[in-house]
Amino acid sequence: MLAIPRAIPVQLTRTARLRLPRPVTRGREATVTTTTMTAPEYPARYDVAYPERLSRVTTLFRGILILPIALVQVLVASSVSYLTLATVLMLLFVKKYPQQWFEWALYLQQFGGRVGIYGGLLTDQYPSTTDSQALTLEAELSPSLNRFLPLVKWLLAVPHYIVLVFLAMAAVVVTVIAWFAILITGRYPRGMFDFVVGVGRWAWRVTAYVSLLSTDRYPPFSLK
Repeated sequence: MLAIPRAIPVQLTRTARLRLPRPVTRGREATVTTTTMTAPEYPARYDVAYPERLSRVTTLFRGILILPIALVQVLVASSVSYLTLATVLMLLFVKKYPQQWFEWALYLQQFGGRVGIYGGLLTDQYPSTTDSQALTLEAELSPSLNRFLPLVKWLLAVPHYIVLVFLAMAAVVVTVIAWFAILITGRYPRGMFDFVVGVGRWAWRVTAYVSLLSTDRYPPFSLK
């Protein structure tokens, strides 16, 4: 019989690894970029610079101090209504919004906005008729406006009006609380400030859509 040789044990001291060559790229390495689609900014902007300190004295007597400039604002507001009506007729029959009319209407709205933030305790700066002060209130005139849409914009904006009624009531309550906070601490609580400014931002977008008639884009339901 043939003798079967025993298997000789082999001890591996190193583990062999198979390495694949990396692909060689010339020039810059290829990169994968992703793009995020974001909604375009609404063509009406509203913001108020936050004041670090507010005067306790002028805040205490704000209701009296605002009376003269508030009277001027009431007279100016009446001209805004007539200008809006004239713009509706121009768009309806000529399909044209004169640039000078738009700039004048925006100018009047900016003045009214400065009176509003002063009365709302958001600033100590007495409202100016020319300088922007702490308020940023802007709008862009669309180059193509629908001639018939201004006739129904007020109806389309009814849902906004309903929401703004409740927001305005909340803003009044917040302003009263902030009045006491300013008298005690000399500061407008930042959370309350941002809420009141957010309500103003919402209202301005609706105003630009319905009254200023600068855009046909429906305003968003947002405080941001």
